[in-house]
Amino acid sequence: MKIARKTKKLGQDDPRRMVHSLKVGLAVSLVSLFYYFDPIYDSFGQEGAMWAVLTVVLVFEFSVGATLGKGLNRILATLVAGALGVGVHCLSTLSGRKGKPILVATFVFIIAVITTFMRFFPTVKARYDYGLLIFIMTFCLVSISSYRDDQVLEMAHDRFFAILVGCCVSLIVCMCLCPVWIGEDLHKSVAANMEKLSNFLQAFGDEYFTEESNENNKSYIQGYTSVLTSKSSEETMANFARWEPGHGLFRYRHPWKMYLKVGNLTRDCAYKVEALNSHLNCKIQTPAEIRGKIEEPCKRVSVECSRALREMASTFLNMVRTSSANTHIESSKKAAEDLKSLLKTNLWEEADLLQIIPAASVTSPLLEIIECVDKIAEAVNELGKAASFRQSNVTVLSEQPHSIHQESIQHGSNTALPVQHCVITVAE
Repeated sequence: MKIARKTKKLGQDDPRRMVHSLKVGLAVSLVSLFYYFDPIYDSFGQEGAMWAVLTVVLVFEFSVGATLGKGLNRILATLVAGALGVGVHCLSTLSGRKGKPILVATFVFIIAVITTFMRFFPTVKARYDYGLLIFIMTFCLVSISSYRDDQVLEMAHDRFFAILVGCCVSLIVCMCLCPVWIGEDLHKSVAANMEKLSNFLQAFGDEYFTEESNENNKSYIQGYTSVLTSKSSEETMANFARWEPGHGLFRYRHPWKMYLKVGNLTRDCAYKVEALNSHLNCKIQTPAEIRGKIEEPCKRVSVECSRALREMASTFLNMVRTSSANTHIESSKKAAEDLKSLLKTNLWEEADLLQIIPAASVTSPLLEIIECVDKIAEAVNELGKAASFRQSNVTVLSEQPHSIHQESIQHGSNTALPVQHCVITVAE
């Protein structure tokens, strides 16, 4: 029963997982027809049919970008390695029966060393690591087997054709039946991360400056923690997204690298939020009368930064380029100036220094968050220009915390925010 409950939850969290499982089963079933029909089996043979099935199992991935990347890597690596293996066979044949194994072993050693070393280059490893592995494997199999089998050219041809068929079947099924575009997931993930930071800042003022804790704010307070560990997943999605063809609003050669810049700035802001969150759980609490002196400007900074991030998240998700978030950023800067002026006054002369330090230390991460939000706005604007987001005026009506992640990523839909959360007026 426990396994059944986990299985049900896994499917409900993302229904696309069940669809992906069905697609893999369909692709493997189609390729396995090579065994069942004699005309096809006679063309491929037992080894060719085996390689076709093996290719589908290894190449078929959850998203179109990952499947396309692994498929092209496998096809190109097999083609180049097969041709090189045939060349080594022809060259080693000229050296005679005794010199042939020595020459083949030498070429295998050199190719394996060079290809393995190339995998250490970060750019090569990110996009072509799987292709290099297939290259080593195919070259070794073709060149070594040529020592016992003289029909090496026919063997390489049959193997390449079987792998080509397996890759084509995988790509057709993956792209034509309920395709999963990893680029869209990256787009929604970056917007969701900004929304999580906005939710924290929206709830921070009430949590810190009031004695009673609000149970409704706890989920929003802890939501930012997933942003801190999103670096590897975003990089993986960006690498796979580069393989995808143009689809929907994501044109060919979409600036996926700029998403990583926005993601890095969002994580920098999340680290500042982490420092701010430590004050909520601090055992040494400042008396309420001292916190009350800085409550109004601190709340203004927190709320305005939250509104700016929420507007950027909603417009970014809708692929709209707007400057409406700058209004809230300017308001937060004005509140920051008021806060700095307040800290310079003589309101603290009669208070105990040990009681002042915790309250004053809250202001430092808040001021740093303003700079982070400003940098995020600049990066989002640059990405919008590079990606040709439509120019619009956006006004966010709702100031309640809202989860982009739940509506867009979990269900894999192409919808953005609900109508009640934003009004988009397209300007000429």
